Amino acid sequence: MSAGPAAGRVYLVGAGPGSLGLVTLRAQALVRLADVLVYDYLCNPAMLGWAKDGTEIIYAGKTASAHTLTQDEINALLVDRAGKGKVVVRLKGGDPYVFGRGGEEALVLAQAKIPFEVVPGVTSAIAAPSYAGIPVTHRGIASTVTFITGHEDPTKAESSLDWSHLAQLRGTKVFLMGVERLREITQRLRDEGADASTPVALVRWGTTGRQESLEGTLATIADLVEKRGFAAPAITVVGEVVRLRQELNWFEALPLHGKRVVVTRTQKQAGRLTAKLMDLGADVLEIPTIRIGPVELVAQEKEKLAAMSGHFDWIVFTSPNGVDEFFGWFDRLHLDIRQLGPVKFAAVGPATAQQIERRHLKVDLQPEVYTTEKLAEAFSGISLRALRFCLAHGNKADPFLADYLRKNGAFVEEWTVYETSPETQDLNGARARYLREGAHFITFTSASTVENWQALKLQPAEGTPQPRAVSIGPVTTAELLKWGYQDVTEASAATINSLVETICHLVIE
Repeated sequence: MSAGPAAGRVYLVGAGPGSLGLVTLRAQALVRLADVLVYDYLCNPAMLGWAKDGTEIIYAGKTASAHTLTQDEINALLVDRAGKGKVVVRLKGGDPYVFGRGGEEALVLAQAKIPFEVVPGVTSAIAAPSYAGIPVTHRGIASTVTFITGHEDPTKAESSLDWSHLAQLRGTKVFLMGVERLREITQRLRDEGADASTPVALVRWGTTGRQESLEGTLATIADLVEKRGFAAPAITVVGEVVRLRQELNWFEALPLHGKRVVVTRTQKQAGRLTAKLMDLGADVLEIPTIRIGPVELVAQEKEKLAAMSGHFDWIVFTSPNGVDEFFGWFDRLHLDIRQLGPVKFAAVGPATAQQIERRHLKVDLQPEVYTTEKLAEAFSGISLRALRFCLAHGNKADPFLADYLRKNGAFVEEWTVYETSPETQDLNGARARYLREGAHFITFTSASTVENWQALKLQPAEGTPQPRAVSIGPVTTAELLKWGYQDVTEASAATINSLVETICHLVIE
């Protein structure tokens, strides 16, 4: 289909089964391009963070008991926005064409002559069993797999499923969206001749840190589901391949599986910590407490930036944000980084040093303990008199280092290259989940994250896990103690790796 430059276009995009790592590169690229983003209940809300500023974000989630928008309203919405020349991305959990009603939406678009593209996604019908240790096919056990909707169109006079045929199939059967009708489904299969002892497994929130699994047989699984309160969203796997779960259940054996961890870093910084926690099976709630924004340099600072070595002997960074925003000005002003000349660099810790070294620059000074006080001490072996320092930091920087350098005879300029402000948005719904479900651990990576977390005043519901605080270092720990935290565990080193290792040790205790 072709269209003029002003014409809109709709992308029907599979958002995958839940894990952010299973989203396709094409899906990510389109979310970043979207003018309008329409997403479903089962889409990972972290994908919304990829959207550009100004994107219209519309929730069109549907569950068995509640529809935000009807299917007809969703169809009309897609046609309307694309008709206005917008790039519309319709995110659908799993794959658009596997019980996702993507075909219906595509037909509406075709009939309205709206250009569209379908982007396949990883379906939960395969991914969820895989993460639960169940291969849907296996040589000598199951040579076929059948995907079945557990929730047929309620307006149909009778089922279009051939239950007699399904009951006699020897391969694997995967039911999607059928938890509420599980007793009816299992009874129907047994009535049509299926062996009551056939293994059955349900996988809830598959591929995510919230994943839960339940095993039984066609005769017992419905009772087990009711007893445990095992609710949607879940898929049901019926067949002998379920027995392989005892040996292949890799995901639920990860050390942090079943543990919910709150990450309070900014959305930009949270990625590395979140990824490490998720790799260990944790259910991560990203609840950033602060937002980082650039600060416009004054004219004199911009002039000096073009010839730093003529004005400074040292450039000192006390956070990775300072590094990013400082060097961001080289890009914005199209400057030659060689103008830095022989200027030396100091970093408060390894994360900050890493951001400097990424730019192929050497870090000349870094303390063994990663605090501004220890960074100041690291300069004690250097004659500071008449040395020229540029401290590139945020608007809430600790004045200790600058005061120390000045008292020892150095000339110091403080450049505010970024500012921190409280994060007020909850685009990914993590705050709401925390209030409903609580958490086992909450991570703090700076004193400012502690202060801003307190300002949010989030208190989980009674009966939910109350989080244990884990701090990245002594300054952060002191801030937690100041706010009355009693049970604080400090990482052995002020690094993300050490923070994650500390949580793993706490789980083992």
